[in-house]
Amino acid sequence: MVTEQLASALGRTDEQPNIALAEAIVAEKNVAGVRELVDLLNGKNKVLKSDALKALYEVGGRAPELIAPFLAQFKNLLTSPDNGMVWGAMCAIDTITAVKPEAVYMMLPQIMAAVDKGSVITRDHAVKALVKLAGEERFAKTTIPLLLEQLRSAPVNQLPMYAELVAPVAKGGAVKDVTEILSLRLQDLPTAAKVKRVEKVLKQLAKG
Repeated sequence: MVTEQLASALGRTDEQPNIALAEAIVAEKNVAGVRELVDLLNGKNKVLKSDALKALYEVGGRAPELIAPFLAQFKNLLTSPDNGMVWGAMCAIDTITAVKPEAVYMMLPQIMAAVDKGSVITRDHAVKALVKLAGEERFAKTTIPLLLEQLRSAPVNQLPMYAELVAPVAKGGAVKDVTEILSLRLQDLPTAAKVKRVEKVLKQLAKG
């Protein structure tokens, strides 16, 4: 029973047991353990659900193929009233994008709706998933405009990271669009360090 190894079951308030469990599941390719954690997501114990979701997206970060069969369950969590469930699900979806890009692409309406209502972590992982999709030509036409919109609306603290993520997948006319957006937003940035990061991206874009 992997449930017994979760932090709350051990009386712990830190995340280390959940990470250790994820590492063990990956090492053993424990599909039954993954299924047990997914089943907990349907329960009513909020703390157990949170621990299970943490363990699942930690598994996804190491072996996304183990949690990919449960993409639909993570999609359902995007409409949860619990913000922690939403961003945890987005973390999981971000990892699954590497192995099931078509399935994640089909979920873009739900992903973007979650971004509009969600936390910074929700947005961060949605952007990372979009960048993975934009790296494939067949998805770029839809995802690049979504990424441009994220650059326009990103909180100033997130903008340098988003710029660094988006620049490598910007091709053709998108290079000009990204350059224009970042150039306009430079004046919004609150620290010299953030300005420097975005200026570095602009130089990379100029070099092509």
